[in-house]
This record gives sequence, C-alpha cells and structure tokens, in this order.
Amino acid sequence: MEIQLTNEQKAELEKQQYRIIGNHSAVKVCRWTKNSIAGKGSCYKEKFYGIKSHQCMQMTTSMYCANRCKFCWRGQKAPVSKSWYGKIDAPEFIIEESIKNHIKLLQGFKGMGSENTNKKNLAEMKNVRHVALSLTGEPITYPKINQLIEEFHKRKISTFVVTNGQFPDELEKLAPVTQLYLSIDAPNKKILKKIDNPLFDDYWERLIKSLKIFKNKKCRTAIRLTLIRNENICEPENYAELIKIAEPDFVEVKSYMWVGESQKQYTIKAMPYMNEIRDFTSQLLKHLPDYEFADEHLPSRVALIMKKGAEKNIDFDNFFGSVNKN
Repeated sequence: MEIQLTNEQKAELEKQQYRIIGNHSAVKVCRWTKNSIAGKGSCYKEKFYGIKSHQCMQMTTSMYCANRCKFCWRGQKAPVSKSWYGKIDAPEFIIEESIKNHIKLLQGFKGMGSENTNKKNLAEMKNVRHVALSLTGEPITYPKINQLIEEFHKRKISTFVVTNGQFPDELEKLAPVTQLYLSIDAPNKKILKKIDNPLFDDYWERLIKSLKIFKNKKCRTAIRLTLIRNENICEPENYAELIKIAEPDFVEVKSYMWVGESQKQYTIKAMPYMNEIRDFTSQLLKHLPDYEFADEHLPSRVALIMKKGAEKNIDFDNFFGSVNKN
C-alpha cells in the first residue's frame, strides 16, 4: 500500500509551499532561510551552534506521525500511523530531489531582488550545508534513514534530526547525526496526552524508553521544550526529572509559535513572551545543577541551557572526519 495523500491534502500542502518528494518525503523553505538571504536576521541555530541559515534545508523523510499535537503547524488532516507502510524511496533520490526543490523554491523568493539582500548569502544558498529533518511527521521511521544520513554526511551536509519519542526501537538503531533532538511536550502523562493526542496507548512508556536510549546515543543531543501558555508551563521539577533521564548536552526552552493549522487550536495569547521563557528557564536550572544558561534568541523566543563543560558551537571538520572515516 502506498502512502496516500488526498487531493485536498496535496493542494493544501502545495499552497503552504511544501513540495512532495516521491512517495513519502517533503521539503519546505524555512522563513529563517529566506530572512537570512533577505538580510533580515538568521535562525537561533546559527546563533547557538554555527549553522548557516541561508544554507539550511528543512525536510522530512516521512509525512506521517504517531501524534496529532495541538501546537503542530501541519494540522489535524495530516496522515498518522503507528508503523511504516507503503513504498520506500531510495536515499539518493530523496536527497537529490529535496535539494532541487529547495533551490527552486528559493529562486522564486521575492526578497532576492531587494536592496537589502545579502549578496554573499544569495550566492551561497545553492550550496546546501545543513539539513533539518524536522519539517513534519516522524523522520526516523523511514526504513533507510541511516543510509540517508550517511549520504548526507558524505556530502558534508550536517544533520539535525528531531523525534517525538514515540518510536524508541527506531531511535535505538539510529546512526550518529550532527545533533539529535527529542521533544518533551509536557511534564507529566496527563498533560502529554492532552497536548500530543498520541495514537499509542503506551505513549508515556515509549517516551521514557526513548529518554533512556537518548542518554547513550553517540552524538550531540538536545531536548526541546515547546512551552504553551496555560497548557504546559508548569512543574519545572518534573521536566527536570525527565531531562535527567536523557542527560542531553543541550536543552532548548522555546515558545510555541502561533502559525499554520495550530491557529485553529489556540489563540495568539498561547504564545509566551520572552520574559516567561527566561523565567521558566531559571526555574528549570534550579533543578538541574549540572546545567547552565548558555544563550537566547529573542526573535524565536528561545533560551538555551547546556551541560557544564559542553561545547556550544559545532566543530564541523571534526564531525565529518569522525563519521566519514570509513
């Protein structure tokens, strides 16, 4: 059985500037990539870790997910599943087509001809140097994810991969990436069910198992908290206990953004201000003695804390030398 998107879903995705790649992948240009080219600032990942926003591609290898998170931009009509199904496209095909469509989307960007356009970034944008596998769906369920990651690394394209913790077996088998993310959307089981609307009955146990696996992954790791006013900005001590299970290098404390289909679930008042993010970060740190405040990015409303002694910026030469040594 092929992964089927209805004509309505495809039309809506195209309208939102997604481009469907093959049977199960997709690419969409991030607004920070556009902003970087237009001379309007860059993503927090550039400020925190040294990723160049104008050379970053945002994509996924799987359109389906095992959750229907209320804060997700993709909406309630997007496909969901507990397991992989359908055809399996080749990693090389996915990479080539994703880069081609990414560049094609950027070439249509109206801000490129303005006087504020960053000419250097404009010239470099076709040379993709980073991929964020976090667009939509659950990328680690793609059966050939490790071959895809290996191919990206051979091309010296760094990889950030995001998982929601619902597929611990796939997480355990995942090859080292440049930085691996796990989302913790709530401090307890009850709130997680309310926000994430998981398909799995054992969703909490899956998250805990993933956190335990996360601790032993041989790459840089980060936990992401997406904070929603009046929903999950609470119980910092319980968030801290979950973080301690995983022992990540970094924790990103980030505001929910009122964008896309999530606007049907919340009003703009659900977005915390930066002072609320700072305050909750301070509360978290009281329960995480091995961590310290590292940075913040006001436009994204995100604060970064990191394990004491960790290196914030990525040494790309060392990373590629390590993963490509064979």
